[in-house]
Amino acid sequence: MAERPTLVDPPIETLLNKVGNSKFTLVAVTAIRAREINEYYNGLGSGHGALIPPQVSSLSNKSLSLAMEELYEGKLQFHRPTVEELEAERLHAEAQELARLDETSDLDAFTDALRDA
Repeated sequence: MAERPTLVDPPIETLLNKVGNSKFTLVAVTAIRAREINEYYNGLGSGHGALIPPQVSSLSNKSLSLAMEELYEGKLQFHRPTVEELEAERLHAEAQELARLDETSDLDAFTDALRDA
């Protein structure tokens, strides 16, 4: 089945295919990148080099259009974490918090011993 012609370039159907046919994901991914592009242009004179400039050449000067073109050309990608990755991240955060609490309790025990001496 051939894609129907649209007035939007790049075609929304193609963009949806790149993000797993989720309109929400398309909006979220491109909006985040559009904000990064805006921050890049707003901070050009301030000497901040941490932001990535637009990765496509375009006639458009709109940040959202640039973000969608980056996604279309494969220069903007995203990763949806699996349940296993989310669980591993949660367990790692819990382990770090327990380690931090252990360090704090060891310090409390040390200061209590000094105070009692």
